[in-house]
Amino acid sequence: MKAIIFREQGGPEKLEYRDVPEPKLGIGEVLVRVKACSINHLDIWVRQGIPAYKTKLPHISGCDVSGDIFSLGEGVTGLERGMRVIVVPGLSCFQCEYCLSGNDNLCQEYKILGAGTDGGYAEFVKARAIDIIPISNELSFEVAAAFPLTFLTAWHMLMTRCHLQAGQSVLIHAAGSGVGSAAIQMAHLAGAFVIATAGTDEKCEKAKTLGADHTIHYEKEDFSKRVRTLTQGRGVDVVFEHVGLQTWAKSVQSLAKNGKLVTCGATTGNDVPLDLRYVFSRQLSLLGSMMGCRRELLTVLNLVSAKKLKPVVDQIFPLSEARAAQERMLERKNMGKILLVP
Repeated sequence: MKAIIFREQGGPEKLEYRDVPEPKLGIGEVLVRVKACSINHLDIWVRQGIPAYKTKLPHISGCDVSGDIFSLGEGVTGLERGMRVIVVPGLSCFQCEYCLSGNDNLCQEYKILGAGTDGGYAEFVKARAIDIIPISNELSFEVAAAFPLTFLTAWHMLMTRCHLQAGQSVLIHAAGSGVGSAAIQMAHLAGAFVIATAGTDEKCEKAKTLGADHTIHYEKEDFSKRVRTLTQGRGVDVVFEHVGLQTWAKSVQSLAKNGKLVTCGATTGNDVPLDLRYVFSRQLSLLGSMMGCRRELLTVLNLVSAKKLKPVVDQIFPLSEARAAQERMLERKNMGKILLVP
């Protein structure tokens, strides 16, 4: 099969489009013919090399996969060849105390498809049957590949970790990103007052169409000062943070008393300053978040299928042009998800 691989960590030039062996199925496994796979920042971090992932090389990236079932391994029941599906991006053991309590994203053996295993930058991907979710004919493969990781992450951050309520205010960074565009829609759906940041006027306008009440062009103005103005000096109840060093200090300053900052990433750096006086004097909560659990993914799938949430697709590239697709993300040109199609 054709796939994008890298043999060593480094820049986008390490990506190769080549023939590789088709995955062989074991007991309880399924082979999915990939119809679309979206790009995530995690793909770039794994390619560059990060301590959290001991990646076996050569490696195939790709966390978000939609397609149809091509073949079934021994012992698989309830699934059929040709069935339209997505592959769950978060892989858990479903035997430990966390999994059995419904918190499978806390599993000690937790992996992410395309990071801890080979993923969807290929014509075929192998998955456990338990990690296959059927989708309706009404859901396009492109939309189906554009939501799982980022929408699951955003939902867990806002709804599970922060318990966002109607009437609360939220600051969402990087409206042009997949997770940012998802969070804007979810916060709007929840009835919150939504402020979003972006780096271009075009992205600011797009954020408004997704449900942002106000937008801030962070290249032109101090977003923390603007937040204070928009909230009459109070600050926001929740900051949706995934940028890291570039925004961290002012994100903390943007919080109201008893506010919550929730973070899932650090795309501009992880070594951030923290003035503890803000934390204890304003009784702030700083919350970490990683992915989400299976029941949350099913909730999000239902909302996407009902068109209450809509993944934003920026651009679709042929699989062979994965390097150009990743470079587009690195240059922050995208508004929403970038997809690869074999």
